Amino acid sequence: MTRSLNVAIVGAGPAGIYAGNILRRQVTEAGGEVAIDLFESLPAPYGLIRYGVAPDHPRIKGIVNSLHEMLDAGTIRLIGNVEVGRDVSVEELRERYDAVVFATGALRDAPLDIPGIELPGSYGAADVVAWYDGHPDVPREWPLEAESIAVIGNGNVALDVARVLAKHPRDLLTTDVPDNVVAGLEASPVTDVHVFGRRGPGHVKFTPIELRELGEVPDVDVIVYDDDFERAAGDPHAEALFASNNQVKVMTRTLNGWRKPSGHEFTASRRLHLHFLHAPVEVLGDGRVEGVRFERTRPVGDGSVEGTGEFVDVPVQAVYRAVGYASSPVAGLPFDEHRAVIPNDGGRVTDAAGAPIPGVYATGWIKRGPVGLIGHTKGDALETVTNLLADAAAGALPQALGAAGPDGDTVLELLEARGIRFTTWAGWLELDAHERRLGEAWEPAQVAHEGVVRERVKVVPRDEQVEISRDGALALS
Repeated sequence: MTRSLNVAIVGAGPAGIYAGNILRRQVTEAGGEVAIDLFESLPAPYGLIRYGVAPDHPRIKGIVNSLHEMLDAGTIRLIGNVEVGRDVSVEELRERYDAVVFATGALRDAPLDIPGIELPGSYGAADVVAWYDGHPDVPREWPLEAESIAVIGNGNVALDVARVLAKHPRDLLTTDVPDNVVAGLEASPVTDVHVFGRRGPGHVKFTPIELRELGEVPDVDVIVYDDDFERAAGDPHAEALFASNNQVKVMTRTLNGWRKPSGHEFTASRRLHLHFLHAPVEVLGDGRVEGVRFERTRPVGDGSVEGTGEFVDVPVQAVYRAVGYASSPVAGLPFDEHRAVIPNDGGRVTDAAGAPIPGVYATGWIKRGPVGLIGHTKGDALETVTNLLADAAAGALPQALGAAGPDGDTVLELLEARGIRFTTWAGWLELDAHERRLGEAWEPAQVAHEGVVRERVKVVPRDEQVEISRDGALALS
């Protein structure tokens, strides 16, 4: 490598941090030098691992520890509270870096195009997840007024939402759930949460650990229905999955273990119902949600289902759609509206004609869509970084700022000149330490419980001055 590289990565979730770490390691092993700036629209790093995973998943959130180590090494510079496309343009980044890698993820709910979905009382799962994770862009209050709730979807996000809404708040107190969320859940009148999937129990998109956790929630009965299993019986595709996939075997056995004989008495104060072979066709209500109409489905034999013409109405007062996430466009970049991704070839961002845009790359969900786990994210980053370095070796990267060479520090000067208050890794460490001190010192007097709650500090818009009071609340001045 004839000269050092200067690379900007946009998005400080796992995809962006993994890309930065792989890039640093590969360049260093090749005897070169690389300077990496990691831009994040929020003041804090970690993306959906911080703001998209339920607070009662400490094992999953353990991923933060490894991400922390990568950033704490000091080889990647964090520039937070900066939204690319608003505070600084894509073109301004391209002028100052050899390459720009976009890892902005998928933060909004995929649409569910059925009548009534916009009624009051109908919500996207991504929004309520952001609420109970303390996302700074979401109001601290959430309307929890329903006794019966429908969650539409058969993936882990649907299970997370259903579990948190059904769970007694006292059983969240040993997590880092914000205290305003505890207060909101305590006031909730919920008794029944229904999760609906359009395919059979052999085709759920859960993971075994997520499913198993449902049966461990105190004072919440998990209810499944024999009719759903009988309708799914004999599906050759489901049988083939069961025979070849150990995860499917575990989940099928877990689900069958929850089947109860006729007349079984459920004694918990709350119930979480799992329904299969139900396709939503309409949200019902006069002025607000009053129910959901489903068409019963049947397996076709190839993994898909078809409608039976049989409809059922389920009375509920709130609906949460958890049918997937979708990425958002970035101003100044092409965007595939149908797939909700930045068009790319192996991570090389392409223009309308399909030709690579020199020096612009993508990785993670904005590259491939919101599918796959952490392992897929690492593989994505490796492919993108490999192609970036191949382009660098071939002299295909544009030389930023002409003969002067690329210089990320000029971006900081630009942000300062515009009055953009950006955060740094050192600043984030101070805020994180403050949050932890608050959590260690505070016990909720209103709840008799041995656990400790760690309050997440709320971050307000950059043009407002903030004071943190003794109890962790923010006061504006």
